[in-house]
Amino acid sequence: MSDADRQRARLAPTEPRWWALRRAQSLKAATYRCPFCETLLHATSEHVLIVPEGDGGRRRHAHTSCALDARRSGSLPTREEWRLAQRSVAATERAAWATRLRRALGRRA
Repeated sequence: MSDADRQRARLAPTEPRWWALRRAQSLKAATYRCPFCETLLHATSEHVLIVPEGDGGRRRHAHTSCALDARRSGSLPTREEWRLAQRSVAATERAAWATRLRRALGRRA
């Protein structure tokens, strides 16, 4: 890997592990582009604000239906869903290590 590739990788934003969602609607004369369908979204329409890992600087406005579709597909997990998944992975890893340890100790005895 070249120095330029390492620099790019270090500066590139990482894929968010979880997202915060909230309803949004404004009287502001603004137009956004939905990150899911790439069509225009007017600020006056009811929509949602999606925020990756609580980083408000990277927030995006999205159509409610698009965000719901992404949630259903599993590509827009909430923080709580991510935390539960991490606990599940950790529990599975602990169980695997315990099994290996029992096997190793059983063979020595």
